[in-house]
Amino acid sequence: MQIHPLITDSKTLADFCARIAQSPYVAVDTEFMRENSYWPDLCLVQVADEHEAAAIDPKAPGLDLSPLLDLLVDNEEVLKVFHAGGQDIEIVYNLTGKTPHPMFDTQVAAMALGLGEQIGYGNLVDAWLGVQLDKGARFTDWARRPLDKRQIDYAIGDVTYLIKIFPKMLEELKRTGRGDWLDQEMERICDPSNYENDPEEAWQRVRIASRKADVLGRLKALAAWREREAQDKDLPRGRIVKDETLADIASHPPRSQEDLGKVRGLSATWKTNDIGARLMASLAASQPLGRDEMPDREPRRPGLGKDGALVADLLKLLLKIRSRDINVAARLIARSDDIDALAAGVREGLSILEGWRYEQFGRDAVDLVEGRMAFAVKGGRLKMTRTE
Repeated sequence: MQIHPLITDSKTLADFCARIAQSPYVAVDTEFMRENSYWPDLCLVQVADEHEAAAIDPKAPGLDLSPLLDLLVDNEEVLKVFHAGGQDIEIVYNLTGKTPHPMFDTQVAAMALGLGEQIGYGNLVDAWLGVQLDKGARFTDWARRPLDKRQIDYAIGDVTYLIKIFPKMLEELKRTGRGDWLDQEMERICDPSNYENDPEEAWQRVRIASRKADVLGRLKALAAWREREAQDKDLPRGRIVKDETLADIASHPPRSQEDLGKVRGLSATWKTNDIGARLMASLAASQPLGRDEMPDREPRRPGLGKDGALVADLLKLLLKIRSRDINVAARLIARSDDIDALAAGVREGLSILEGWRYEQFGRDAVDLVEGRMAFAVKGGRLKMTRTE
């Protein structure tokens, strides 16, 4: 495989992208920093096909990333291969408003092949290629320039090994008949709505005990204000105001900006500065939450109760058995909320009652709940058995 020098000019990038766009699949990875910012700071992009690989410096002056971004989000002929690609996809979405498609995530594929629920890239490379990765540059400051050869070599390794692993995984998925199992997961990961960051919805991520419409209305206004402040200043939202402080202000709103100086979690300067004034303005403009926005008093799905909780425990035991028997990560088969819903009597709208999940787990789960299946120990091994 040809490894190119770090790409820092637009023509070299355009030529590289034109060549790899002829490949059926490419491996993609990014290096970024976000500890001190709201938006992830894209520092490096690595791309490879079967014949060549390169690292691209998005911080290079004048570099036009359009050919690369077009390849990722507009070229439906090329499959994009990531490993644990959620944050990489978020970065692409922030730049384009679109997500890479079609795509394949090797961490999710590893779940279907019984390699654990969140296998790391180093362990994946070791399992499939028998290569021990050098992790020395793992915690490097990718924003600092110039990048040295060791850093670039480490970064490119993330795609040169991935491009070798993907066809092996694909062949194994075909051999085991599990390729179709991943389609739903890949489409879910690609869904742009996963990466939207609407300030008006930010309040739903803040935990608060109250269900009063006025309190939640203030929380909605405050959370939207904080989100915009964080975006404008490019700071983590917790650097603006922490969640618990936001909830406290919503529950016990200060009467004046002067009172902000007494709020735990805020600096005394907030009683006179501009950001404190903007917080108070958002409070003044808040409206009680509308009835259609109010969170349900009870869960949307029936509550479990004591007996239901026991049934859910039995279903989770069944899930462990099925996961072991078919060698698939339990998390890929079923999530806890679906199991709890099934135990509570729900029979519609559950992923475990559709497609391959129903065939591998859901059918037996329903039979267990409805008394047509039971646990048994045979030869010292826990198994399921049909009841008469």
